[in-house]
Amino acid sequence: MRRAAALGVLLLAACASAPSLRLDKPVVLLGEVHDNAAQHALRLEAFRALLESGARPALLMEQLDRDKQPAIDRLQGGATAPTADAVIAAAGGPAWDWKFYRPFIELALRHGLPIVAANVGRDEARAVMRQGLAASGFDAGVPAELLKSQAGDIEASHCGMLDAATAGRMALAQVARDQQMARLVAQHAERGVVLLAGNGHVRTDVGVPRWLPPAVRARSESIGVLEQGDDSTAYDRRVFTAAQQRPDPCEAMRKPPAARRP
Repeated sequence: MRRAAALGVLLLAACASAPSLRLDKPVVLLGEVHDNAAQHALRLEAFRALLESGARPALLMEQLDRDKQPAIDRLQGGATAPTADAVIAAAGGPAWDWKFYRPFIELALRHGLPIVAANVGRDEARAVMRQGLAASGFDAGVPAELLKSQAGDIEASHCGMLDAATAGRMALAQVARDQQMARLVAQHAERGVVLLAGNGHVRTDVGVPRWLPPAVRARSESIGVLEQGDDSTAYDRRVFTAAQQRPDPCEAMRKPPAARRP
């Protein structure tokens, strides 16, 4: 009996400490650390609960580049209902671990939700870096402090091994991605939106929320899904999970090119 009682206390403590996530606003900008399995599971349960409540938002995904939208539309508009694997084969890139995102696509297909490719791909991003935002149809009126913040984050994420000029050009590409996501959020906001994107994209100070029309921003919530120890505060709401165990990314970057894995 004592063992059973002790086990019950442990289970209650675990439940009390487990993070909870509800999607309450019509427009949700849902962050992530891309490789954190616990976060993906948490977000999936929240997305499933939202659909069970009767909501039918558009699913916008950073993991799909906007030039792949015609392929997604052909699949969703076809006579035969597509599978998630068919969507991934037609529109998914190799940079993503699709076991995390396949369940979201499956739910979207099951409930007839629009699946929207929200990202600016690498080729377009390189064009922005070379030619600037306006040449690719983006808003070049970006505050200097926003670009400085983006460039600083990019330098930090590259372990200090990136020169400031390159980081500045990469910041332009990051802004283009945020602006593109914001345009699509606004386009689909009337029916509701769930955007799946990295935490950097959903930051309220420099990310997608910064580029939303005021009326859409008022109906939106930015949720940072963060790892314990992350002190970032630039979100409407924060949810914390345990940190994913991973190798030090800077260690690999500091190796000589010949010593890196191909």
